[in-house]
Amino acid sequence: MKKSKDTCEHYYWGENCSGWHLVKSKSLSVIEEMMPPKTQEKKHYHNNSQQFFRVLSGKATFEIENETIEVESGDGIHIPPKIKHRIRNDQCENLEFIVISEPTTRRDRYELDA
Repeated sequence: MKKSKDTCEHYYWGENCSGWHLVKSKSLSVIEEMMPPKTQEKKHYHNNSQQFFRVLSGKATFEIENETIEVESGDGIHIPPKIKHRIRNDQCENLEFIVISEPTTRRDRYELDA
């Protein structure tokens, strides 16, 4: 089935960030997301879900455990289960990316205090 942001379920999260569910099932989640400049999510981990992020435009800054990694447009990063992480947009332009989670992160997200 053909999918696009125009035809998929939209939601807001964080500080005016947007997500579009391109695939939403128990075994697989594919979401296109947009983060405005100078926004970030809360640091967290997933017990069961692995994730792959592919940057469509902009530059993402990931905090993965105690390491900071920048991912440019056209590149991606894999995050296995149980790894503490967060994505930030430290830039002055929107960050757009696809995040693929297997299985879905629904009920498998554990936020951290710091």
